[in-house]
Amino acid sequence: MAYTAQDLVAAARAVIREIDAGELAELQLAGVPIVDVREPAEYAAGHVPGAVNIPRGVLEFEVDGHPAVNCTRDPALAHREQPIVLYCRSGGRSALAAEALKRLGFADARSLAGGYIGWTAAGRPVQA
Repeated sequence: MAYTAQDLVAAARAVIREIDAGELAELQLAGVPIVDVREPAEYAAGHVPGAVNIPRGVLEFEVDGHPAVNCTRDPALAHREQPIVLYCRSGGRSALAAEALKRLGFADARSLAGGYIGWTAAGRPVQA
């Protein structure tokens, strides 16, 4: 049986936790790491303040030593039992990313429902 991208996203959403912009804002204030899994050009055009950019295509390889942290382990990402929030443009890539991190041992990988579009639609701040 062949699957569509939508089938894969739906399956991921069934096993991960999605949060809304309000919950992300609360977690942001608490210092929970936020990962933007969009491509670098998308990130550069605007992103959630404080988010680090690790594109979806390399997430599994770079989550432990991303160039944004000079190829050293980011202490916030090294604590796999702590929450981590991922987002993309609309929530599909981040759902897949959260599922992947869950398989890598992250106990509480969450995805922002509606992604960056939902964040900005809620009137939340952005950083360019």
